[in-house]
Amino acid sequence: MSNHYDIIAIGAGSGGLSVAERAASYGAKCAVIEAGELGGTCVNVGCVPKKVMWYGAGLAHALKDAQDYGFDVTIGDLNWEKLVMKRDSFIGGINDWYYDYLAGQNVELIEGFAKFVDDKTIEVDGERYTADTIVIATGGRPIVPDDIPGAELGYDSDGFFNDIDEQQPQKAVIVGGGYIALELAMMMDGFGSEVSVLHQGWPVLLGFDETIQKALRSEMEASNISINDDDIIEKVEKQDDEKVTIIYKSGEKITDIDALIWAIGRKPNTDNIGLENTNVEVADNGMIVVDELEKTNVSGIYAIGDIIGKAPLTPVAIAAGRRLGDRLYGGKPERKMNYDTIATVMFTHPPIGTVGMSEATAKEKYGEDIKIYQTSFVPMYHQLTRHKVKTTMKLIVTGENEKIVGCHVIGLGADEMMQGFAVAIRMGATKADFDDTIAIHPVSAEELVTMK
Repeated sequence: MSNHYDIIAIGAGSGGLSVAERAASYGAKCAVIEAGELGGTCVNVGCVPKKVMWYGAGLAHALKDAQDYGFDVTIGDLNWEKLVMKRDSFIGGINDWYYDYLAGQNVELIEGFAKFVDDKTIEVDGERYTADTIVIATGGRPIVPDDIPGAELGYDSDGFFNDIDEQQPQKAVIVGGGYIALELAMMMDGFGSEVSVLHQGWPVLLGFDETIQKALRSEMEASNISINDDDIIEKVEKQDDEKVTIIYKSGEKITDIDALIWAIGRKPNTDNIGLENTNVEVADNGMIVVDELEKTNVSGIYAIGDIIGKAPLTPVAIAAGRRLGDRLYGGKPERKMNYDTIATVMFTHPPIGTVGMSEATAKEKYGEDIKIYQTSFVPMYHQLTRHKVKTTMKLIVTGENEKIVGCHVIGLGADEMMQGFAVAIRMGATKADFDDTIAIHPVSAEELVTMK
């Protein structure tokens, strides 16, 4: 068999699989190289296991809510091992499906670590492969600090899903203030663990709209989560009972920690794939420099997904990969990824849905030519529960016709309602368009089309 292909994708995550599948559908000879499990971060240690656990934590909340609705419910202990086993079985099924799917799409899977030999040649376990087009889609990995003694005693977010499988941590400390950290924190709180979140001087949800930041912070404070915004970790030590202790620079301590979880950011997997043997331009932070068509500075080499620093989201990598396949092999040169107005959801409790600009970003772009519509209320579901979880909504508009440039929601159902509103906003919806849409009653989403 010839080791030359029309296109090789390095990485069988969302981006690599998508570009290979789409290119193959047009008759291109395709291969994808992967050293780990198929599906990448999302399937194995990201979106999929997180969502399973989010559902589980949601059920824990629902059991308490059922009591408030009059049901005689006795809440027992969580069988953590059973939950993890069923979660991993579900993921295993997805992995198995990918193998059959790739074979059915005539995409060859090359298993092993890829390393560039030159601009057109890749080596995997001593075997060399060439291609007219190479797409780098190697994704990212969690950061663990290398300047804190004992940091290795904790888990990163991958390790949370890979290694904590036998017993629920009764005391968990999550370091970080981004969406991964807060999703894990609120999930573990839902399961009944004692949870602390350490921001170490960083704001909660950096980059999100301030209204959403404050609303989530309020929900965290209403829960049992302990929040420490400013103390800096000096070191981490293992106790005699295998638990760990965090020691702050102030001398204060947190002891008897079952699971210390680092969720302080991610870095691109571009440092060990032989890019030094190519002419590909790489930024100081490890991101690969690309243009609006995901082209690098080297003819025939493209990069997509988390490694280009634009929008590190699974659906973005999928969309970019498919569009790249369309352009290269489908005769659709106009198909390109638009990185503006991308909707996303954060699976906290309650969830967050957001699309478009934050108020701060809109002010930077439009100055005073913006207007804010917002509301906050306790939805009908929580009118009967002891914990009055609020829903908060915000629309940001600009111009005489009040074009909607930002929509932000936190509350029950935000994860499901945002997809439809994202379509409208991407198409240029105005506040009048929303106002002229008949409300569905009684649902929380109606507030977005009745907001004054």
